[in-house]
Amino acid sequence: MAVFKTAPYLRHCSLLLISLTAIGLGGCGTGSPTISASPTEETQRLRVITTFIPVTNFTKAVVGDRAEVTQLLPTNVGPHDYQAKPEDVQKLARGNVLVKNGLGMEEFLENLLKNAENANLKVIDSSKDIQPIANQEKHDHDHEKTSEAKHDHGAFNPHIYLDPKRAIKQVENIRDGLIAADPEGKTTYNTNATAYIEKLKQLDGEIAQKLRPFAGKTFVTYHDFAPYFAQSYNLKAEFLVDVPEDNASPEDVKRVISAAKQSNLKTLLTEPQAVGSPFAALAKDLKVQVSTFDPLETSDGEALQPDYYLTTMRQNLQNLESAFSGQTQQSFLPISPPRTLLMVQSQSLRLGF
Repeated sequence: MAVFKTAPYLRHCSLLLISLTAIGLGGCGTGSPTISASPTEETQRLRVITTFIPVTNFTKAVVGDRAEVTQLLPTNVGPHDYQAKPEDVQKLARGNVLVKNGLGMEEFLENLLKNAENANLKVIDSSKDIQPIANQEKHDHDHEKTSEAKHDHGAFNPHIYLDPKRAIKQVENIRDGLIAADPEGKTTYNTNATAYIEKLKQLDGEIAQKLRPFAGKTFVTYHDFAPYFAQSYNLKAEFLVDVPEDNASPEDVKRVISAAKQSNLKTLLTEPQAVGSPFAALAKDLKVQVSTFDPLETSDGEALQPDYYLTTMRQNLQNLESAFSGQTQQSFLPISPPRTLLMVQSQSLRLGF
């Protein structure tokens, strides 16, 4: 079990020095059997704060039961929609380690960390040394001509975790950061990380094998979360909008129609977080189905366990195979009525209505 001396404990010792004799001093400094702090005052588990679902999956896989892991965002709110609360500042103020995805996915952290005033908080950026893919300003969504606020999409696409190869590097970064914060846990972190990385390698092999026949083809998702996945498996990814809160322009719709026809897609891939049925009209016009590719941004409470990432990515693989081949491997989402997307993950979608 990791042992961390806390600031409140040190203050407690200072008070004892004022009011007690030299015996009291021994209780604080040497563990004297005469006067000693209670276990809850003297020691506690390492407190690790994570940002959202995949980061939590990876962190819990490495930590095991050695530390307390708490996710900052509610599981039914994604990083694109998150709004900070006072209790979130308190979580960061009390934490020992913060693990984030990086690459601009958690822009909300800047003000939160400033308000938390926790100079001892160690921050692990899981995107360290991962080659990013730049967000290309190639699509004119005509945001300036609408009443919608223009979104800052950042310099780089942050969805590195959707590529298992890059996810392996994220796990390694998390492992190394935890060892730096808690050197006594090195053996545990190394062992757990090695086991999870092996699972990620198996997942990567499965995806590569099953998608090999579709090399060079384009698949269509709702928002721009798939470039790393596509690059890793020799595919191309097209999308309707840059981020979920954007509205599609006529140019966006034309571009998606063109991509779907060129790749002879049988299915368009929306996501559980989407509001309504954004592909319903398109699917009807193209005479194709609508399924899902889950970007792992929201879910329910069970999503916080390490294997959730593996399970969800295998489901994404199955749905993507169907999109290319037209062979039904799951129940597709009905094209109408629009609100039937609730069949996928109703908790995630209620926030959008």
